[in-house]
Amino acid sequence: MIPLGDNVPSERTPFVTYALIAISALVFFWELLVGPYAEELIYAWGTTPAHIVHWQQDPWVLSTLVTSVFLHGGWLHLIGNMLYLAVFGDNVEGIMGHRRFLFFYLTCGVAANLAQIAIAPSSTVPGIGASGAIAGVLAAYLLCFPRARVFVGIPLLVYMEVIALPAILVLGFWFVVQLFNGVATIGMSSEATMGGVAWWAHIGGFAAGLLLTPLLRQRRRQRFLYLDTMDRRYLRHQ
Repeated sequence: MIPLGDNVPSERTPFVTYALIAISALVFFWELLVGPYAEELIYAWGTTPAHIVHWQQDPWVLSTLVTSVFLHGGWLHLIGNMLYLAVFGDNVEGIMGHRRFLFFYLTCGVAANLAQIAIAPSSTVPGIGASGAIAGVLAAYLLCFPRARVFVGIPLLVYMEVIALPAILVLGFWFVVQLFNGVATIGMSSEATMGGVAWWAHIGGFAAGLLLTPLLRQRRRQRFLYLDTMDRRYLRHQ
């Protein structure tokens, strides 16, 4: 299922969400420009668990817990992550505010990296990508907009079927997939056996989102507008 939008209008212009997407895209274009040196860039700025565990030898490596969030390994990796951020980030930014949302996003990214390090502390394979931070955004969306409807595209041979599904179903299914795959990788020695996906980073980011959202959401915003998918009217819900 590919998320394409939702029925929750943004409460404010999501400047931070736009900026995060733009920065991620610019960093990826930088990776393309350096060509054969991109691998060196990833090893320098990606989060390598073994380096973080021994951070006392080079404290600067701790900065990679943040910088790795803006690196991506290919077009599909970038587009997939930015699509999720565009669909769900604007509403989460709306209920947190710009500065809180930026703090939330980066903190979830760091928590995601730490979760993956806890599972594979001796790994020398750098972790990159915004998916851990975005997992936190998905958790926040699920907590704040449980009644929302998410428009998802389902590829069917030569065309794509678009349907509206409850957010709790779409995001709940997403988390179950992450948890199932994460548990299946316990005891495996490296990311190579994980299919190249840092499942525990997703789980860690999601858990961080669940914990941080009640602390960072603006409590004065108690009512949200939902666009009814049947008759296109705006409805108010508690």
